[in-house]
Amino acid sequence: MQLSEKHHEYWRKNLRLTAVLLAIWFLVTFVVIYFAPQLNNIVIMGFPFAFYMGAQGALIIYVLVIWYYARRMNQLDKEYGVHEGDE
Repeated sequence: MQLSEKHHEYWRKNLRLTAVLLAIWFLVTFVVIYFAPQLNNIVIMGFPFAFYMGAQGALIIYVLVIWYYARRMNQLDKEYGVHEGDE
């Protein structure tokens, strides 16, 4: 099956979005923990930054990443005519 240029453009945008959101996930999950001793000098609501990120900051960011991905993909689906419709 031959894919049109429109299909290639849709998948390029999809992959770019996925790569950016995975980079954010990686930063929140691994980089913050790796630099925890240095980041603990920052205090948020009375807690060291690394503790805050482990306790609830990362969870908030994960939910925002999921929300943004769903919202943006719905926009792309409608833009390229591959949405599922108003059901």
